Amino acid sequence: MKIVLLNTPFLPMYSRASRSPAVTKSSTLYYPLWLAYATGVLEKAGHEVRLIDAPAFDYSKEEVCRIIESFEPRLVVVDTTTGSIQNDLEVAAAIKARSGAFIVLVGTHATALPEEVLEQCPAADAVARGEYDYILKSLAEVLGRDGGLAEVYGLTYRQGGEIKTNPVMDKIEDLDEIPFVAEVYKRHLDPVIHRYFYGANRHPVMTIVSGRGCPYKCCYCVYPQVMQGHKYRLRSVEKVVAEMVYIRETFPHVKEIFIEDDTLTVNKARVVALCKEIIKRKLKVTWSANSRAQADLETLKIMKKAGCRLLCVGYESGDQKVLDALGKKLRIEEIHEFTRHAKKAGILIHGCFLVGNPGETKDSLRMTLDMAKKLNPDTAQFYPIMVYPGTRAYHWAKSNGFLLTEDFSQWLTPEGLHHSVVSTPEVSREELVAWADNARREFYLRPAFVVAKIYQALRFPEEISRLSRGFLSLIKFIFRHEKVNECPSCK
Repeated sequence: MKIVLLNTPFLPMYSRASRSPAVTKSSTLYYPLWLAYATGVLEKAGHEVRLIDAPAFDYSKEEVCRIIESFEPRLVVVDTTTGSIQNDLEVAAAIKARSGAFIVLVGTHATALPEEVLEQCPAADAVARGEYDYILKSLAEVLGRDGGLAEVYGLTYRQGGEIKTNPVMDKIEDLDEIPFVAEVYKRHLDPVIHRYFYGANRHPVMTIVSGRGCPYKCCYCVYPQVMQGHKYRLRSVEKVVAEMVYIRETFPHVKEIFIEDDTLTVNKARVVALCKEIIKRKLKVTWSANSRAQADLETLKIMKKAGCRLLCVGYESGDQKVLDALGKKLRIEEIHEFTRHAKKAGILIHGCFLVGNPGETKDSLRMTLDMAKKLNPDTAQFYPIMVYPGTRAYHWAKSNGFLLTEDFSQWLTPEGLHHSVVSTPEVSREELVAWADNARREFYLRPAFVVAKIYQALRFPEEISRLSRGFLSLIKFIFRHEKVNECPSCK
């Protein structure tokens, strides 16, 4: 069967696969990671598949429709996110009109609100809820023999003018069965590998995962709550390292591999085993990963020895009460100890700070900025909380009357940047946006920080490309105040 998986055209440089999809201030563009994994599963099942990443190839809606019409697929998979949902449904309708293909919606937004999106988009035939690799495989098999959609677990679909919802499909336990995503990149995305840019990583970068799901239950994090669950399911160490070898041999120009697990370091024994396998195979590879601020010095040292250059860490808040309200299960003391250990091990940190959370006050905002400066990570990002359907944070904001609008287009500015839609009695939306702007300026314009970056570039020339590109992208936003756009329902 001919199948298209589409990272839907929207705004230029829109990172749909991000945990908080948007156009970023650092010119980040994510790989269409989950679409790519599903592509590999469908190709392995014998289907003729095209993965189309419209943002990376700069395809317009018309170009995408023309490509799909020419390919004549039976099944088209359309990715969705909250801020882009109106656009995504319009693209799905246009594809349906031009190709007549079976349209299935996937992604965080469609998963959280499957009946609502099908009601909004009569052209869409179904939603594959949650982790969709095997749902799509089952759907293609059923469509191929003209079977009934009731057989496809994890599917919400139309039948006789009604919307039906099938039981959930179990999460994939044997992740080693899924082909290397890097092989999918080679077949489908090779001409645009240079377009994918992560501000904290060396460029070009390539993204893989070594496991899915997260055992922690932070209220704001959309992927564990909506897509992949709270059990950390692992690929074998041997498979992960074998894929690193494949990347090293096939993409010699790639300078860093980013392991996009929700939190790689949650399983110390597995991380140590992974590092030992890299060292045993004498694999010279630079890599980075997401981490909780809880890895010990011993683990960090062996990670560094195995080629780990950087960890992305969700610090979130400098106020213990706010961390507790988030469900972070992390102590301020642990944050400081972890950061000291990472620096001692020689691993860089990209620190993430999130405000507007349950329990946030003006005092906690000040505590967070003070902590960010004291921790002094290599890079940092500061954002008001983005609440997405299907998360406890969204339920908290909506049930307490803190959600200013339910017009999902307002989750983004006209430029595609994050747009705060949460305002509490303690801290208004305007104050949260102003705080993020000010925090960014205060953090990055410290004389000691600027000098340290110059020294870093001189000492490590391989960092110059990342530092210069990130700086040029960020500087556009440092010296301006974000304008908080108004819509009728936001006032």
